[in-house]
Amino acid sequence: MSPSPSSPASGAGLRFAVVGNPENRRTTMFADAVRAAGHPAPRVLAWRDVLRGRYAFARGEWVRIDSPGEDAEVDRLLRGVDDPTRVEGTALWYRRFTSLVGELGRAAHRAGAVTGADPEEIAVMFDKRRCHARLAAAGVPVPPALTGPFDGWDGVRRQLREARFQRAFVKPAHGSSASGVVALSVAGPGRIKATTSVERGDDGRLYNSLRVRDYTSEREVAALVDALVPDGVHVERWLPKAMQGGRAADLRVVVVAGRATHAVVRTSRHPMTNLHLGGARGDLDAAREAIRAAGGDFAEVLRVAERAAACFPGTLCVGVDILPATGWRRFAVGEVNAFGDLLPRLTGLPGSGAEHLDTYAAQVAAAPAVVRPTGRGERRPEHEEHHHDIPA
Repeated sequence: MSPSPSSPASGAGLRFAVVGNPENRRTTMFADAVRAAGHPAPRVLAWRDVLRGRYAFARGEWVRIDSPGEDAEVDRLLRGVDDPTRVEGTALWYRRFTSLVGELGRAAHRAGAVTGADPEEIAVMFDKRRCHARLAAAGVPVPPALTGPFDGWDGVRRQLREARFQRAFVKPAHGSSASGVVALSVAGPGRIKATTSVERGDDGRLYNSLRVRDYTSEREVAALVDALVPDGVHVERWLPKAMQGGRAADLRVVVVAGRATHAVVRTSRHPMTNLHLGGARGDLDAAREAIRAAGGDFAEVLRVAERAAACFPGTLCVGVDILPATGWRRFAVGEVNAFGDLLPRLTGLPGSGAEHLDTYAAQVAAAPAVVRPTGRGERRPEHEEHHHDIPA
């Protein structure tokens, strides 16, 4: 049985280290949770330094690998682009990021530290194709997907026709925060619509914007998809979502140490429910009631999220995106997010063991119970320096 996030803090005084962006609220909120639990303030290893090979771990540390996002310098080092609004470059980002995360895991092991997330599992979660395949193989309900590979819009169009998908999501395989995501409707010759936050510049490059727009000519859609395909795309059937207050709704469920601890409803007038694209938090109690009225049980939604999280047993915390079908009767998993715990001011679900804790405090509480020593063999220096060159 998985430990409860509210288990006694047998690891009081546990030493934490965070690989993150020091000024980012993810890092500061986690540090606040560590101090509030009575542990020493965590050491923060800045991604910008880690990317240049300047980092070290200490024996016995619990290492949190956090998101490298929302930092223009870090993004430039990982993607090789000067404009952080650019969509392209995700394949290079993925190669560099997963290579570095793998080295961080090996360095922590050598130093006798423990990581809160398995590097290989992070790599799978950041490849939507691999993540979808892992979930499907485990029997977790997921939207049907095309197999690829794709040579551009013509290949995507052909496979959509063969699979009889009239509506689909085209997602950059290594994207996040809805960057580059296209909600596609194809009703027949000359009847096409692509809904996305992507803006295509006069030079053909793709840029993220905060405005969701529609492209309605096949020439525009083809140019959009052709620009996305080189970095890799995942194409899955667009399942009609349940509605709440006239808006499309889905759920983000945070699973800590195997238990669903936090949940939030996200609603939007658009297919993408991300807050920065106009999404808003919905009413979880209303969702529970809608599920009950449809003959279902909210506990089953949480079990689906826990089954998805169980596909990544080496990672303490994941955020699972649950897609409720029209009528709140059936549920599928859209994605599993390695860094899906940024839900400010949200406390835990009743009966979860995290009722009065936010997502970060729940992880801090659970960490001592899942710590497993990784250092073996001869003793090493308390800190071990490591140097890592950014791979091309």
